Amino acid sequence: MLVDYFLYGIPVISVISIIIGIVLLSVKKALKFARILTLVSSILLLIIPLLMALVMILFGSANPILYCILSLVIFALLVSVVSGLLWGKFKHKSFYIPIILVSVLCISVPITHTIYNNYTETIPTVGESSDLLMTYSPYVAGNKVATLDEASKLTITEDIPRLNGATAMYPIYSAFAKAVYPKYTIDHVKGGMSYQTDFNILCCDKTTRAYELIVTGEADIIFVGGPSEEQKAFAKENGVELVYTPIGKEAFVFFANSQNPIENITIEDIKGIYSGEIRRWSELGVNGLGKIRAFQRDEGSGSQTALQNLMGDTELMTPPKENVVSGMGGIIEMTADYKNYKNAIGYSFRFYSTEMVKNDQIKLLSINGVYPSIENIENGTYPIASEFYAVTRSDADENTKALIEWILSPQGQELIEKTGYTPLY
Repeated sequence: MLVDYFLYGIPVISVISIIIGIVLLSVKKALKFARILTLVSSILLLIIPLLMALVMILFGSANPILYCILSLVIFALLVSVVSGLLWGKFKHKSFYIPIILVSVLCISVPITHTIYNNYTETIPTVGESSDLLMTYSPYVAGNKVATLDEASKLTITEDIPRLNGATAMYPIYSAFAKAVYPKYTIDHVKGGMSYQTDFNILCCDKTTRAYELIVTGEADIIFVGGPSEEQKAFAKENGVELVYTPIGKEAFVFFANSQNPIENITIEDIKGIYSGEIRRWSELGVNGLGKIRAFQRDEGSGSQTALQNLMGDTELMTPPKENVVSGMGGIIEMTADYKNYKNAIGYSFRFYSTEMVKNDQIKLLSINGVYPSIENIENGTYPIASEFYAVTRSDADENTKALIEWILSPQGQELIEKTGYTPLY
């Protein structure tokens, strides 16, 4: 917020000072002050936006061209003002009109840009969310955690396995913990975080961190999609053998704004879009939407790994980025979450995408003519359905092995199905 005040506030104040200076030039007693005020304000107006444009370009602004244009306009204003002072043009009223018009333009550009940014904040997003984690915390009031119709056949009361994993998998392993673990060990868990260090057994640190924790021995079971090459290499470098136990199936889906008329897309189309070869919706038979906004996820996430596997040898284009100003005033560049623009396309796992954006704001696309319904995932006709895993170390203890066996039992598979995923059988 302070950065915004600095970047936008000083140019606006400078423009106002110039206008005041111009008005005072008509007052003989204030002529000297007016000239000094106008010159100083003009110099500030030139220096600050140029620095702003330079910073934005160096740190990867999404709109560097905007700031460059703004700076050039301001430079033109400065030249006009200085020329007017030197040649005495301010004595002519006709000279005021272009100066005032350019000044208004300089003020309106940052204001319009701020309004646009505020508008984009209102667009629904598919990304990591604490709301989903809170909704599926096992003992939070009004939670949506799936439960068994009968008592669990497995109960673990000591040496309790520590569970972690992907955000999309949290509803599943939260249900496992609620069914098998004593209430007092997890009733303090909220939003994927444990508030009692003595029972830090149900957490959600997301895919990338979860793979690190299982390798370092800080988690006993992680619930994730398949590993990336980097995650495999990390385990090998640390001399840890990981065991990947399939526990269910889920569709890797692509989605677009519900107002986008497209209904079906092929795998080759996807490769074309995410390699940058296909750039406009018109190339896919959709007119009026312009360029395709192809969002990606952060490196190491389960869905990003799934996209990389789907792309095969086809090289991924550079993903859209967004700039987040940190508390220390730096600019942190990160992969942008999917925003539901009319020309956007994104991807995730079926359950997660439909859980995060409600009210039919997005629609799932058929792939090669097959819609990602639970039925099509079960019968194998949907082309990019895949298994998800309970990952353990090869030296796992007996309780961890017992929990894995229970997850593969009818009760464990029942919870997977009730949560909204596809069981193995």
